[in-house]
Amino acid sequence: MRYRRIALVAIVASCIGCDQAAKRVAVDELTGRERISLLGDTVRVELTENTGAFLGLGADWPPAVRFWVLVVATSVFLAFMAHHLFRLGAGQRLHALGAALVLGGGLGNLIDRVAHDGRVVDFLNVGVGSLRTGIFNVADMAITGGVALWMVALFRERSTGSDEPAPTPPGR
Repeated sequence: MRYRRIALVAIVASCIGCDQAAKRVAVDELTGRERISLLGDTVRVELTENTGAFLGLGADWPPAVRFWVLVVATSVFLAFMAHHLFRLGAGQRLHALGAALVLGGGLGNLIDRVAHDGRVVDFLNVGVGSLRTGIFNVADMAITGGVALWMVALFRERSTGSDEPAPTPPGR
């Protein structure tokens, strides 16, 4: 159990560290530069600061509302996630990994919000032609991956009672 907790803390810390390092490189290398297109414009690298949440949701809210929703409410949610993460049982590895990724990504973006007057550094955009994602960052990828793992874990729990794959019958 102790090693499991250490591993989960390492995952959360790695998400935060990778996110903050990538944002620092993005700010240092992209400030004042035009968008960089890679892989036939499938990947775009461009610096922006997002005052809203996912895909700019809430960017036009009054500053006090943004603070209460994007800093205070997010902090409460992340505290709940941390509490939940360390209460998960040994048979809930995927659920724990998903929660750790959501927590690490959430903390990475919260650090930005607190340190940069409510703004989060975003710098990646992917897509083909006019079908594109919004501009995002490493923390957003961790959150998205964590939610996806959490959904897989919930589906498996409903099917087998555990988020681990169902055992394969002998002879298969």
